[in-house]
Amino acid sequence: MSARPGPARTRLIALRYSRADESAPRVVAKGEGELARSLLALAETHGVPVRADADLVALLSALELGDEIPGELYHAVAVLLAELARCNAAGAAED
Repeated sequence: MSARPGPARTRLIALRYSRADESAPRVVAKGEGELARSLLALAETHGVPVRADADLVALLSALELGDEIPGELYHAVAVLLAELARCNAAGAAED
């Protein structure tokens, strides 16, 4: 008999980056379960773009609130930010 894994727990890491004010993106929110679902709902309400990437969330989960992302994750986060910028530009073009 093999044990089946339970449902995946919802996890969320929120990043903020401002070129003018910060040298690297920072962790500004993180949570699991109900807290993560509440943060996702809040992001949706305010039009904050969201992208699911379980591998990146797993790596970023080791960071504390306020921490800058480590250099090893710059490329992965840059790809994410570029994708979100394209989404924002597409949304602005539709307005």
